Amino acid sequence: MSLPASVHRRSPLLLTFGIAALLLILFAVFTQVWTEKLWFDSIGFGTVFSTELMTRVLLFLGVGALMAVLVGGNMWLAIRLRPPARAGGESAVLDAYRRLLEHNAKFAVAIPALALAVLAGMSATTEVLPVLAWLNAVPFGLLDPTFSLDYKFYVFELPVWQSFLSFLLTAMTFGLIGAIVVHFATGGLRLVRATGRPELAQAARVHLSVLAGVLLVLYGLQNLLDRYAMLLSQGTLFTGIHYTDDHARIGAKLVMAVISFLVAALFFANPVIKRGIYPSAAVVLMVVSGLILSLIYPAVVQSFVVVPNQPDRESPYMQRHIDMTRQAFGIDKTEITDYEADTNVEAGQLKADAEALPGIRLMDPAVIGPTYEQLQQVRGYYTFPEALDVDRYVIDGTETDVVVAAREMNLGGLPDPNWNNIHTVYTHGYGLVMAYGNRRQTDGSPDWIVKDIPVAKGGKLPDFESRIYFGEQSTQYAIVGREEGQDPIELDTPNGQSNVYAGKGGVPIGDPFSRLLYAAKFTDVNLLLSDRVNSQSRILYNRTPKERVQEVAPWLTVDSNIYPAIVDNRTVWIVDAYTTSSSYPNSQLVNLRNSSADTQSRVVGAQVDANINYIRNSVKAVVDAYDGSVTLYAWDESDPILQAYARAFPGTVQPRSEISSDLLSHLRYPEDLFKVQREILSRYHMTDPKTWYAQSDLWQVPNDPVKASADAKEPPYYLSIKWPKDESPVFSQTTVFVPKNRSNLASYLSVVAEATSPDYGKLRVLRMSDTHQIDGPGQTFNAINIDGKVAETLRPFLNQGAASATYGNLLTLPMGNGLLYVAPIYTMRQGNTGSYPALTYVVVRFGAHVGIGNTLQQALDEVFAGSAGANTGEQPTASPTPSGTSTPGSTPSPTSTPTGTAQPNNPAAVEQLAKAQEAFVAADAALRKGDLATYQAKVDEAKAALAEALRLMGR
Repeated sequence: MSLPASVHRRSPLLLTFGIAALLLILFAVFTQVWTEKLWFDSIGFGTVFSTELMTRVLLFLGVGALMAVLVGGNMWLAIRLRPPARAGGESAVLDAYRRLLEHNAKFAVAIPALALAVLAGMSATTEVLPVLAWLNAVPFGLLDPTFSLDYKFYVFELPVWQSFLSFLLTAMTFGLIGAIVVHFATGGLRLVRATGRPELAQAARVHLSVLAGVLLVLYGLQNLLDRYAMLLSQGTLFTGIHYTDDHARIGAKLVMAVISFLVAALFFANPVIKRGIYPSAAVVLMVVSGLILSLIYPAVVQSFVVVPNQPDRESPYMQRHIDMTRQAFGIDKTEITDYEADTNVEAGQLKADAEALPGIRLMDPAVIGPTYEQLQQVRGYYTFPEALDVDRYVIDGTETDVVVAAREMNLGGLPDPNWNNIHTVYTHGYGLVMAYGNRRQTDGSPDWIVKDIPVAKGGKLPDFESRIYFGEQSTQYAIVGREEGQDPIELDTPNGQSNVYAGKGGVPIGDPFSRLLYAAKFTDVNLLLSDRVNSQSRILYNRTPKERVQEVAPWLTVDSNIYPAIVDNRTVWIVDAYTTSSSYPNSQLVNLRNSSADTQSRVVGAQVDANINYIRNSVKAVVDAYDGSVTLYAWDESDPILQAYARAFPGTVQPRSEISSDLLSHLRYPEDLFKVQREILSRYHMTDPKTWYAQSDLWQVPNDPVKASADAKEPPYYLSIKWPKDESPVFSQTTVFVPKNRSNLASYLSVVAEATSPDYGKLRVLRMSDTHQIDGPGQTFNAINIDGKVAETLRPFLNQGAASATYGNLLTLPMGNGLLYVAPIYTMRQGNTGSYPALTYVVVRFGAHVGIGNTLQQALDEVFAGSAGANTGEQPTASPTPSGTSTPGSTPSPTSTPTGTAQPNNPAAVEQLAKAQEAFVAADAALRKGDLATYQAKVDEAKAALAEALRLMGR
């Protein structure tokens, strides 16, 4: 019967639509691939793109072809082996499929084979990185104690072999299913109606028997591999080999592999013996044997041999696990020292720690973000991060801890967020803002080192490139570059000055074809229509530092907290990056996200949700904030995973010796690594198996007492500390532990975070004495809050409602032969959109003694019987009242005095205070107008008058 004419008339149209859809898909794929190539070439990492692409294509084609051969080949062979004829009528579907096989066998075979091949190939492309690591693997130089194999086998080889074997089992299973279907359709396999039993033609018997034998061989090989995987599996106590594994399961896997090979041999022999009952019975026996050997026998050993004597039976396996876990997480060289913390106070007790006192950081980077925003934002289209960063700079010849932040573009604050403004005008942020970490101005605001637009450095730092085209807030693409003679259009500074980008970053899009590709990539037709895109234009995208590092080094896991720095007269972002593995033998698996979670991670972002049992800070990455260039430096050059990927992507990782001295001075011990290590140390500081098993000395990271969250750990802190018996303080990262489910202090952990120090990375623990209790952070914070003098001092801020008091980070420092707790207190006016936290008080606690003052010096002297014995180097400051709480438009009143102190009766002092008040009011007015120069001049004038008033009052 012929088709209706209307169908024939529509056929060309349908064909046209089909061809158009195919061309559109091909163009979309080409656009994605080619723009990626252009981006990688522009950043100098073309080898990463080409290596990944070639490996992905080869895996897709190789695995896909193998799947197609195993499935299609077996189906085709089944067709060739069909009997001469078969009667129909069993099933309409079966009859239709049989006719398809007879009249269009290629189509019948190609469709399922190609579909499975595409799925298998796509799945294989996800294995690019493991395959590259396997091909370029290097030995660890360490042998596991069970099989005496180098760790290289477990980290690089075993995962690939497991994936490949799993694929072969899947492909052969589909091949067997396809062969059975074809044999059944063509009559090689049929069911005898009288008995309901299958009957095979000789050719089909040979074919299916061989396929079943191959499957059993693969199953046997899988059992052999599973023996090694037991070093990576989670057991009843830990990750790794247990007693039952060693004495039951490993042997059972070997026996099951032998049984599988024997049963496979029966299937291979079945075409000759022609007795299907034998291999069938063997399969049944194999299943029964598997139940006995893999389930029942290990359960008996576990229940009757291990459980009654678990600490003794598992002791050698626990010892291996403890040692290899400590090794995998880099805590095996941790120094633990018993510490008899003194709780008594006496005058001059901190004399030996005089050098460390000026390094106590009072500016909390997690609190003063709004202060930076209000005092240095300048315009609403700039912004600072919620949590700032801590770094070190040499100021006036002394290494100084500073709080630093980048002033980035905030597109959400644009007065008119149209396409031209977003992509061609407001293209970059401007400048770093930096303040001393250990001191403040007299009004409680940060003591600036670098500030304003244009950048004012006060001679403290050399000139540097201030424009920030690549940053944490740079999430939109930008079009930069102008032709000769064209006016610049990029906003450079708020005074209206424009700028033309002169960097090498970005992809040139001056030609029509490139514009077409990127218009398709971003689905933005303006890239084709706008006259602002010219022959010299470049497009900047993938602009966040984390994103750029992850693109050029997909084998790395980046730290959740990156930080800006001035290095070699450039503004750069420093990104710590890790190599990780989940297949390090006998090491405990932990979740990276959970292990690094604390109150800070809620602000800077969580880590990836991945299980790991090995981590190294192998790479320090640097992203230039102006041109976006990425440089990867090998940091832990002994790491075999780093070495493998450096071989896979040659030339992408620079040797550690290439790190400049200026860059080295800003590198630090990474946060997430330290968080994971402290999580592991909470149990694995116990190296004796019996103690580890009993968990009698289990620690935990306390909750952050300041944030008052029930499930948020206290974050570690960067600050310079002087370790007991050390000669001088060193930039460190610190944290504390409390006993499991208790609040008193168990230990104090520090790591040397200064990259220039020969002791960089040294983990040191002060373990508190068991003879008397030392209060932990929660108990200390509670004691501070209920202290009478603290309560009296803060009552005006808490009761009047016009202002609030906020605690900063509760720092813990080993000083005075004990432990000193220090917390800054910030005050802020309520109900005012321009308010910001101003450092007003400092509270300290040593033993049971609490002191509060306008400065750290005052608080310390109060605790230590009138004299701490050392000078903090702070500037004197007045004490604000709620009405003088620091806000723009309501700067701390210079006439404010401490609670209970009489007003000054010195006429000269009153006159100076009036001058200071007048200058503060003028400063606020200038700030509201965005006139930072006048603002700073008036603030300096006010500070000078206030200092003179304090001098006249004898303070």
